[in-house]
Amino acid sequence: MDPIQISSLASSLDSYQLSNQVNTLVLKKALDSQQSIATDLIKQIPQLPSNPAIGRNINTTA
Repeated sequence: MDPIQISSLASSLDSYQLSNQVNTLVLKKALDSQQSIATDLIKQIPQLPSNPAIGRNINTTA
């Protein structure tokens, strides 16, 4: 193999590795952001009343 080809291949592999690391960090940041949003949405769900019979029946004859 020609030394120029070897250096070109090494540079290409290094660039590929850097690209993969950047993509992984961007994906991690996006997942962390989505986790934060989901956690906030779950916290906004109102709690059920302490009596389990309250709020579970619908009066359909009214």
